[in-house]
Amino acid sequence: MTLQGTNTYLIGTGKRRILLDTGEKANADYISSLSSVLQEHNTSIDRIVISHWHHDHIGGVGDVLGCLPARADVLKFPRVDPVDDPLPESVSLKELVNQEEIQVEGATLRVHHTPGHTTDHVVLELAEENAVFSGDCILGEGTAVFEDLHSYMSSLKLILALTPKVIYPGHGPVIESPTEKIQMYIDHRNLREDQIIQTLKESEKKYLTAMELVKIIYKETPVHLHPVAAVNVGHHLQKLFKDGLLHGRNDSWCLKSRKDQL
Repeated sequence: MTLQGTNTYLIGTGKRRILLDTGEKANADYISSLSSVLQEHNTSIDRIVISHWHHDHIGGVGDVLGCLPARADVLKFPRVDPVDDPLPESVSLKELVNQEEIQVEGATLRVHHTPGHTTDHVVLELAEENAVFSGDCILGEGTAVFEDLHSYMSSLKLILALTPKVIYPGHGPVIESPTEKIQMYIDHRNLREDQIIQTLKESEKKYLTAMELVKIIYKETPVHLHPVAAVNVGHHLQKLFKDGLLHGRNDSWCLKSRKDQL
């Protein structure tokens, strides 16, 4: 069940359910909607699962806990990077474990660690529906942003291998054709990667910076958007470096096959 005001989900059919994500802090309309739904269905929340640390997913934890008549555990996968948005002191987290199963009446959820968007990102696989709650790894509209493209591509392939029949995203409408959507994400990134590799092959300069690549590849993009595009290209360059295809020197990059060329 998607809750009004934010793409959070109330999962299960019994008296105690799982809430996936909590929206932003101080969203009174959302808390009102959540309270109404719990009362209408004569149910409560057993556990709160957080898909990742971003404010619009974890920010409302304190508010949600404050509106519940009984205690609920809060579960999240640990971050690798330093925490810069600490929770209220009254909220303690229990660590999610990759591949663990979480059960309530009517729902069996399996946790899949899917880093890339953030280091702590997880998706939940719902066995009863062959569905995936994708958080911000796959969106209902547009494409997702990421911190690490190498990890993100691996996460997309993991979700593709689950062959879900439906995806419930962290933002946007439900995805009824998951395979096509995931493959579109993968193909989009592969196309950009191919453009970067081809540009490095054809360039008269052996080494190119991310911005130099942008000026060659993004000819139709307004100049004021080039810095944003350069960040995106930088993610691709870091992935290609991790794949063992590039050599780096002072923020410039070349293909390893050109490293020893004149």
